[in-house]
Amino acid sequence: MRTIVHRHLGKVVAGAAVAVVGTAAMVAITLPGTAGADDSGGTARAGQRAAQEGVQGGAQGAAGGPGGPGAAVPPGVVEQAPAEGEKGTGRDPLTDDEIARVETLAVDRRMAAAAEDVEGDRGPQRLGVDLAEPAADELDDPHAPRRAVVTFYDYRTDALVTRTVALDTGKIEGTTTQHGVQPPLSAAENAEAARLLIADPLGAGLRADFKDATGKDLTSPEQLLLNSAVYRAAPGAQPAVLDACGTHRCLRLFPKVVNGPWIDARHLVIDLSARKVAALDRG
Repeated sequence: MRTIVHRHLGKVVAGAAVAVVGTAAMVAITLPGTAGADDSGGTARAGQRAAQEGVQGGAQGAAGGPGGPGAAVPPGVVEQAPAEGEKGTGRDPLTDDEIARVETLAVDRRMAAAAEDVEGDRGPQRLGVDLAEPAADELDDPHAPRRAVVTFYDYRTDALVTRTVALDTGKIEGTTTQHGVQPPLSAAENAEAARLLIADPLGAGLRADFKDATGKDLTSPEQLLLNSAVYRAAPGAQPAVLDACGTHRCLRLFPKVVNGPWIDARHLVIDLSARKVAALDRG
């Protein structure tokens, strides 16, 4: 726009050093009698004043003056999220308090004593907590009781345990136990798998690639970003040591150096139930 205006002014006001912008420039150009008029004439002088005021106004705006394009933008305001209550209502997502409470309620003394988590400690491995769907006869009831479904993996028996807990009463309303069912892995399970792999002779390639990428030794899962996929045995596609995968909790890791590259470990399978690492046949 500046180049266009300057070129147009050159056709109208010969030899004038003009730096006008926007509407003020158009006023100076289109006022009658401007071209070739005597500087002492009232009409020419009025046009010059208008142009001069336009230049000053443009400069003020560019410098951040009131209303100008360079005016300082007021700082943004980040609104605080509304405070979360202890309890939700209806189909509201579970609150943090509800999740913490129901995880505790779902593990009775018998389960706590008999089950094992991914590290071999007493108590089942927590996988997740979700809001339960209402019963068929409660679908249209706005005051239907809220329930939570809590899932665990018991590494002692290789079983997926699901419990439904009433949030109002704390009562366990149902329990199912399934074998051979392998839901996605938790962050704790990924970390334990990485810990086993780092310590295993088959993890030498992972450790070497990490050293090449960072110049440091790989000693802890915290040095990696971890994704995983459940691995199930396929006849003839793996060494015999992995035949139980599917009944056992097995996975393949997809590790990434923190702020660095991915490391290919797809040919390695970690059996969390047996706490062993094996390499898939590549032939």
